[in-house]
Amino acid sequence: MFPPPRPTHALIQLHHDPGSASLIPHILQLELALPFELLQINRAANSHKSPACLAMNPNGSIPVLVDGGLVLYETAATCLHLADSHLDAGFSPPLGSPERACLYKWLAWLTNTLQTTLLHYFYPERMVNPGDTAAAAQVRHQAQLRVGALLDQFDAQLQRSGGPLWFGPDFGLGDIYAFVLCRWTRNFSGPAAAPARSRAVLATWLEQVLARPAVQRALAESGLNAPFV
Repeated sequence: MFPPPRPTHALIQLHHDPGSASLIPHILQLELALPFELLQINRAANSHKSPACLAMNPNGSIPVLVDGGLVLYETAATCLHLADSHLDAGFSPPLGSPERACLYKWLAWLTNTLQTTLLHYFYPERMVNPGDTAAAAQVRHQAQLRVGALLDQFDAQLQRSGGPLWFGPDFGLGDIYAFVLCRWTRNFSGPAAAPARSRAVLATWLEQVLARPAVQRALAESGLNAPFV
């Protein structure tokens, strides 16, 4: 379960589940060289649905970030808080800039469009009546088709960016977020949609992100094994 918030002088706490969206703020904190405490939540034991956990996040989802007296959930919110608290590190563009507006656009696309569709793929039973396996199979198939189209859109954006990374030459929050979601497609197969790495431009970008020391460390600390993308 989630422990109670620490005093404001304590380390930032990240409540995570290996391989989930919590990997995004995990990588970002390592990139920012922030001291933090990584606390694993046992979702297999439904710890995220305990009363104590629901008191911190009523949705019962991961990640949850505790920064002193501030308790945040929703992955994009946790990451924007971290990046904005260390603007000089350059992981998010300056406030009010056109680049910042584009970051908002793509974060919304990642969370509301790509990530949501991926969740429909992995948890199709949530979208149908209990026990309707045929309907769940249809939801999963259609979600995989949709993810394939979205990955094509992402691949095209990378080609337009003019740099080796998503928004150009500078590595940032958008790259971390997109990397983790692309990683979720690593076991895709069949005619519906291929994994992200099957697209040439995406494959190059994925390898560049994967090579970063903070990414490698986050994968190791999470106990994740190859294939990573």
